[in-house]
Amino acid sequence: MKLSFKEKFGYSLGELASSGLWQTLMFFLPAFYTDVYLLPASATATLFLIVRVFDAMNDPIMGTVSDRTNTRWGKFRPFLLLGALPLVFTAVMMFTVPDLSPKGKLIYAYATYFSFLIFYTMVTVPFNALIGVMSPDPEQRTALSSFKFVFAYGASLLVQGGLIPLVEKLGEGDQAKGYPLAIAGLGVLCLAGLLFAFLTTKERVQPVKQSANSVKEDFKDLSSNRPWLVLFFSSITLLIYIGIRSSAVMYYFQYFVGRKDLAPLFMVVGTIAVLAGVVPTNWMAKKIGKAKLFMICLGVISASLIFNYFLGPDQIVLIFAAQIVFSLASGPTMPLLWSMLADSSDYSEWKNGRRATGLAYSAATFAQKTGVAIGASGTLALLSWYGYQPNVEQGADALIGIKNAMTIYPALIAFASIGCFMFYNLSDQKLEQIKQELQSIKDNDKSEEKSLVSAE
Repeated sequence: MKLSFKEKFGYSLGELASSGLWQTLMFFLPAFYTDVYLLPASATATLFLIVRVFDAMNDPIMGTVSDRTNTRWGKFRPFLLLGALPLVFTAVMMFTVPDLSPKGKLIYAYATYFSFLIFYTMVTVPFNALIGVMSPDPEQRTALSSFKFVFAYGASLLVQGGLIPLVEKLGEGDQAKGYPLAIAGLGVLCLAGLLFAFLTTKERVQPVKQSANSVKEDFKDLSSNRPWLVLFFSSITLLIYIGIRSSAVMYYFQYFVGRKDLAPLFMVVGTIAVLAGVVPTNWMAKKIGKAKLFMICLGVISASLIFNYFLGPDQIVLIFAAQIVFSLASGPTMPLLWSMLADSSDYSEWKNGRRATGLAYSAATFAQKTGVAIGASGTLALLSWYGYQPNVEQGADALIGIKNAMTIYPALIAFASIGCFMFYNLSDQKLEQIKQELQSIKDNDKSEEKSLVSAE
């Protein structure tokens, strides 16, 4: 079943919404907390680690809830409506600087950050699981995932290139005033995107005929699902290096390069290159295979980061060139990952006779949030350890820490992800066999149901 352009476009607008907010967290929240909100780097590192790890634990809960939800709109789509408005509201509150004591501000930061992540989980876990139920065809899922990530990186362009200028303009030079106004404007776009995704998508894939399975059985199936386990651990390592590097960008250009004004351009150029890398993903996956393409991309990513490590602050052109190579190779990784998660759900259904799409995706987003939490908090912990102080000229040790966080540390972790992924065992031929056998089972179930109706 081929998905229509309208449905892929509508679903991808939902991705534009959720990614816009997530990219804001990834690239700007660390610097906002340390340089605008004026939390110490060590306190911010602890905040990121504690809140994100606790939030990540909510993902499997949300996955099991959505798997057991049955409405006329489906299992997953209703949550796009329920969580959209509180998601946007808490995002604005998170980027607001209250007039409180240092202790009060820290408590406020914990409360608003945790609240935002709860509603983000409520929306994005079911939203991501939709890929697994909009079409049963692995190729269509890869195509949808590629489409989705074009919009995801489009959101990156919007945020990376436009947020800081908007903050400066709306705040009239006062970032504490400008941030909540800019996030409110972004929030309006998010609300529209999630509503359109709800209205234009449809859930088509239903589980094979089965008795109601317990949460314990769902987790047992995941623990014996080798492809999913590989994706789980690969997601953690992947998001650790992304979290480290994303959190380091603003510090790298402000203090190491000495050109803070180049940071938005650096991120925008990278995102354009990522978009260019996403476009041929489906074609390359057909030619090379998903797993092999994924590992090749990680190898190029590692090499580009190691190359960047040897560059000085005055080698701007080469720094941008390394960013382009890094980003081109990064383009296919996330579409492939989300497509393979749907494949792992098919594998579980084929192997165990049970399907838990929401749990499979939520446990994977748990891994990703954990990875981002470790990456972002790790960056801030490293900066604190190297002696970073906000809004002053950095010492030699702090500059080394900033450079390492931007280059060599993410390179080593990306390389480790390759080793993890070598254990992935779902070939394209195996996926085709699984698809055919599952369809045969479902066709037999339908025939039996028709025979029973005729007999009655």
